[in-house]
Amino acid sequence: MARDTYLKRSLGILSKRIKESRVLLVGAGGIGCELLKNLLLTGFGEIHIIDLDTIDLSNLNRQFLFRYEHIKKPKALVAKEVASKFQPGAKLEAYHANIKDSQFNVDWFAGFNIVFNALDNLDARRHVNRMCLAANVPLIESGTTGFNGQVQVIKKGQSECYDCNPKPVPKTFPVCTIRSTPSQPIHCIVWAKSYLLPELFGTSEDDTEDFDHSDDAENAEEIENLRREAQALKAIRESMGSPDFAKKVFDKVFKDDIERLRGMEDMWKTRKPPEPLNYEQLEEQAATVDTTISCNDQKVWTLAEDFAVFKDSLGRLSKRLQTLQETTKGDIRPILTFDKDDADTLDFVAASANLRSTIFGIEPKSKFDIKQMAGNIIPAIATTNAMTAGLCVLQAFKVLNDDYAHAKMVFLERSGARAINSDTLKPPNPNCPVCSVAQAKIIVDPERATLNDLVEGVLRLQLGYGEEFSVTNEVGTLYDPDLEDNLPKKLSELGIKNETFITVVDEEDEEPRVNLEILVAERPEPKTEDKPVSLEKEVEIPRKPKAPPAPEPPKNEHVNGVSGPEPNGIVGKRKRDAEEAEISEAEQRAKRFAKGYATDGDGANPIVLDEAESGAILIEDD
Repeated sequence: MARDTYLKRSLGILSKRIKESRVLLVGAGGIGCELLKNLLLTGFGEIHIIDLDTIDLSNLNRQFLFRYEHIKKPKALVAKEVASKFQPGAKLEAYHANIKDSQFNVDWFAGFNIVFNALDNLDARRHVNRMCLAANVPLIESGTTGFNGQVQVIKKGQSECYDCNPKPVPKTFPVCTIRSTPSQPIHCIVWAKSYLLPELFGTSEDDTEDFDHSDDAENAEEIENLRREAQALKAIRESMGSPDFAKKVFDKVFKDDIERLRGMEDMWKTRKPPEPLNYEQLEEQAATVDTTISCNDQKVWTLAEDFAVFKDSLGRLSKRLQTLQETTKGDIRPILTFDKDDADTLDFVAASANLRSTIFGIEPKSKFDIKQMAGNIIPAIATTNAMTAGLCVLQAFKVLNDDYAHAKMVFLERSGARAINSDTLKPPNPNCPVCSVAQAKIIVDPERATLNDLVEGVLRLQLGYGEEFSVTNEVGTLYDPDLEDNLPKKLSELGIKNETFITVVDEEDEEPRVNLEILVAERPEPKTEDKPVSLEKEVEIPRKPKAPPAPEPPKNEHVNGVSGPEPNGIVGKRKRDAEEAEISEAEQRAKRFAKGYATDGDGANPIVLDEAESGAILIEDD
């Protein structure tokens, strides 16, 4: 009997489509391992796996394709090697790479019949969502957190995309608590991750979302002191690469700033004042410390070990940033950002947070614990991953049958009458900045094309834009009526290169157009007689839908003590009840799905689910 006999009996003609389909699996973690196994056992003939991460000891309890001997090896490559045994005849391709790399462009995405997302961070999810929309490829989004999980089918023009609804606002912390009076390990971790690391290697904390100034109105003087400290740290940043850079940073944040705080006696009447650290003393104590101690993430390091890891990781990050600065062209300022899977940034945050904890008499944490807290990691459950992966495949059957009418958004919920609940696919949000946009493609000569060529030659002359519009990319605003300084600059100087996106926002007051998303493609063999920037083909840009008019007040019934002439419509308490029910339904759905995002099964970034709603589904819902 052939290996796929029962599959053919169960799936009929669909089994042929499955075997011939070309699938992309983004992420080989908790859900990814289960999903890859399911796809192969279901008979999918060609699967491409991409993951940037390497295997860690903590993965082994739920990512069953990996073993102890695989630790430190790339997840994608090991997953391909191990999973190939489930279906030797399948074609597997693995990429140990970042899905945001330029090689994975829109044309590359367009080569797949279906894409599965099993990612663990919001930024990458949004990128894949955007690429699938641009390539018009169906996407199955999934994630879990603890006992909860979700699966969403996304199809351009037919369903909501990942960005159609807002995601939760990250938790913020009062700046004075984090910077002046920490009392918990998380305060020191946020300080290291969202203040010290960005001030030295990234963007100033004034531009981040982890600090909340709203509760600090009464501490204006202290806020101003903290701003001056940040400015002093920026000045120290200029000495990066010098022999005394580490000492300057250490003395600034672990000695001078602490001594200033100690001088504010009123602050320490009811609590123990912080104790500054001495660089020379710790350097002497750390002389015999092996910096490979950073590899032991289960141990709570000693103060000398924290100092050694701090100094070593600071040097590693300095070299990385300087190398980026030397290789980056144009006006773009390279930065380094925290990533829980980046050893350099994690070591720096862990060591810095523990040094600060020691200063304030707070219990230090192991690198493993700090990774959990800094990455908002919630422990994953293997059973939830397995169920979610199975639901992904069931939804994939409907996608391959082009049966979006029966595709679902599916939720796993521990509480309630049933574990599996669902909602029908909703149409795209007409105001979504990602999927409810017009799309165009421009061909540019990278050596000659300027922003002015785009603004005047294409947007105004060819597409008919007026005076009020703006041009943005992932770096920020490039042009608006009050920002014309960039017009003479080449697109390459503004970070616009092959396979990047530009967004044009019409800001006219009367009947503005929907946003225009432009994909940039470099001309392979530019000629001087060609225009520096040209549209690949004409594009129609529709107008934004008008907001519905406000409903007229009901007539001839008492509403808040006012009478009207006509006795029809829902009024008074009945009207309020209907409105509240409508709002409640929308809020519940937003809580359960649209406002939440789950993880790849590794436990980062919690989903928000409404445990009160218990609408049930049957898996075979046709």
